[in-house]
Amino acid sequence: MTPARSVLATLALATALPAGAALAEGEVNIYSSRHYDTDERLYSEFTEATGIKVNRIEGKADELIARLEAEGDSSPADLLITVDAGRMWRADQAGLLAPVESDVLSAKIPAYLRHPNGHWFGMSQRARIIFYDKNDVENPPITYAQLADSAYKGQVCTRSGSNIYMLSLMAAMIEHIGEEEATAWAKGMWENRAREPQGGDTDQLRAIVSGECDIVVSNTYYFGRGLAKDVDGLTSGIEGIGWVFPDQSGNGAHVNISVAGVTANSPNRDNAIKFLEYLTTAQAQEYFSEGNQEYPAVPGTALAPSMATLGLFRADDLPLEALGRNQTAAQNIYNTVGYD
Repeated sequence: MTPARSVLATLALATALPAGAALAEGEVNIYSSRHYDTDERLYSEFTEATGIKVNRIEGKADELIARLEAEGDSSPADLLITVDAGRMWRADQAGLLAPVESDVLSAKIPAYLRHPNGHWFGMSQRARIIFYDKNDVENPPITYAQLADSAYKGQVCTRSGSNIYMLSLMAAMIEHIGEEEATAWAKGMWENRAREPQGGDTDQLRAIVSGECDIVVSNTYYFGRGLAKDVDGLTSGIEGIGWVFPDQSGNGAHVNISVAGVTANSPNRDNAIKFLEYLTTAQAQEYFSEGNQEYPAVPGTALAPSMATLGLFRADDLPLEALGRNQTAAQNIYNTVGYD
């Protein structure tokens, strides 16, 4: 535990917040599945600006949701933060989130990045786009649909179909083209695989550098990290990687979000809302980009150099609740195809 952290714990290391923290004035208690050390600046600067102490418990989103359910009315949590909209949707369906009315949040966060009734708000974006080997791929796919084109047989690599980012992409496809066509798409992409689905997004990008894969699907911030600092197996060959923001003439590029919602039993509700509003300030939004190579949620925010290199894009403005609503169907499609 570092001195700069008010409370930093994982579910494996801590099971409770400090005694009395839930009811203390001037505090906010956060359950977060964001695990980035660079976020320390967000928390410390909020405390400096407001005097409100930030207490945190970190863990996997599913574990945090289960914990909130088990704690019920006695939960000390004020905010739940996840790194994908799908899991936040699950929390909302379980009745764990409360509506928030805030002129600041509604004015700054675009409608497609927030719950229509204020149950959650996207604070940063990651576009899930196509990367390719510039030396081997002359005409890369420019739409998600083309990932299933037989012209790319033996070239495509992705994560497992059970990964939340893959589930969210499939959920978006279901919303746009229906389950039947989405199944055909998954089958075509499976048949185009260069290897069995494996690893994380950085591993997909490394596979381009190593020559194992020609075309991969990855979130933008993994590539951004390779531009901003030395990432083993990626940065040394990153100049050979090209990228495409898919569907720029259609639905737009699929995005997922880091998302936060006030809990249904928040004991420090006003402070929780203050924290959400702080995350929309220019200072905080720029740090999402600078600190973790994410795209800000607030339009017009300055981008870090790595993200400016990737460039701006037209995002799919599909309401993100669809990513949760279609999640079960998405997993069923991957299972049917055998997309392990």
